Amino acid sequence: MFDFLKNHLITVYLIVVNLSLFALMGLDKLKAKMNSWRISEKTLLLLGLAGGGIGGLLGQRIFHHKTQKYYFTICFLIGIVISLFLLFYLR
Repeated sequence: MFDFLKNHLITVYLIVVNLSLFALMGLDKLKAKMNSWRISEKTLLLLGLAGGGIGGLLGQRIFHHKTQKYYFTICFLIGIVISLFLLFYLR
């Protein structure tokens, strides 16, 4: 198993970051509906730039969350470009 992780570290990293951001988008939407504690925009944007753009865009579409804030979409698109760079140029 460790050999698999070593050989596919970038892929595993991107999967974890995207799933994390997707889950946080859903959690933040739930917390917004409940008028409860929220996840900071800075955290969501940072994860998007860290390669979680696909998870962020899916979270926007599925949870209808942060869709009116254009800078989230731009940040997530930049995150997708970063993901593609990591996958294709650092392998």
